[in-house]
Amino acid sequence: MSTKLPKTELKYWLAFNQLTAIGPVRWQRLLDYFSDLNQAWNAPTSELVKAGLEPKIAQELAEKRPGINPDFELEKVEKLKIKIITTLDHDYPKLLKEIYAPPPLLYYLGEFDLNNEFTLAVVGTRKISEYGRQITQQLVADLAAAGITIISGLALGIDACAQQTAIGVSGRTISVLGSGINQIYPAANRQLAQKIVEATGAIITEFPLNMPPLKHNFPQRNRIISGLSLGTLVTEAGEKSGALITAKYALEQNREVFAVPGSIYHQGCLGSNKLIKMGAKTVTEAKDILETLNLEQAQNFKTAKKMVPENEAEKILLELLSDQPTHIDKLSQFARLNISVVNSTLAVMEMKGMIKHLGDQKYIKAR
Repeated sequence: MSTKLPKTELKYWLAFNQLTAIGPVRWQRLLDYFSDLNQAWNAPTSELVKAGLEPKIAQELAEKRPGINPDFELEKVEKLKIKIITTLDHDYPKLLKEIYAPPPLLYYLGEFDLNNEFTLAVVGTRKISEYGRQITQQLVADLAAAGITIISGLALGIDACAQQTAIGVSGRTISVLGSGINQIYPAANRQLAQKIVEATGAIITEFPLNMPPLKHNFPQRNRIISGLSLGTLVTEAGEKSGALITAKYALEQNREVFAVPGSIYHQGCLGSNKLIKMGAKTVTEAKDILETLNLEQAQNFKTAKKMVPENEAEKILLELLSDQPTHIDKLSQFARLNISVVNSTLAVMEMKGMIKHLGDQKYIKAR
């Protein structure tokens, strides 16, 4: 579990997240008033009101608490090996923390450290055309090859096309769900979700484990997609596409919005063409985005970060590691090095950014 919060405190974060009435704003009021969420969970209604909750919400919380077991919520997360990150963790995404009312905690599977990544949201219509598929594949392949991490929503159409393309060129991609991790939606993309995790990407959500994909969850999800990203690219979208909501959030978050022009006669391009008329940057090639965001040297920067081995032990371990997780015992065995030497060397290599520790004593080479 990634979070640095002790389990004795984390379980109350998980418990509060079962209460839909306690969103990011009310959550922050509780954090500001109480020393921790343990105290908030056990506080009387009158104290919750003093903390800034409306009397009706405080009463609802008091009534629903007996039906929620914080220990059980923690047990479920641990059993499924789902990781948690909170706004109190130093590796919580910096870009996301900048938005209004960022999600207090996120559930995730895979690798989710984005603070040394260049990120771009790619979204669009579920009713993808051949043109939309072609341009999305072309742009994403070039962007991923340039070192850009692709953020999207795992939806059918443009989202899935973008994320499949990123994986296909050995790029990195993150899916933001509009449901719980136990309720991956749409079902047709469950295999894609698994591939994303296996390819050192991640699937993430702010919703509790078994939250179904309710309609009103998706606009809420879209603010995270744009919030994680330096900019949002709409490759193809109809006039009422949900992708336009993501673009709207991007503008509110002071992020760049890009759009690919399409036929004025095609209904599926009305939304993306409208964005261009409203001031979105027109994109016909990846270079348009890289230049606007000043990311032409993204790949060089990421490559330069990977420091060269300084001794024989580092060299051997770096050669043994890949994009696939390897347990420390196997590294010790194959390297023919004492486990204590391997342990200390890996710790140093991780601090340098050469490798990543995925937990359970498994390591991969940093991208």
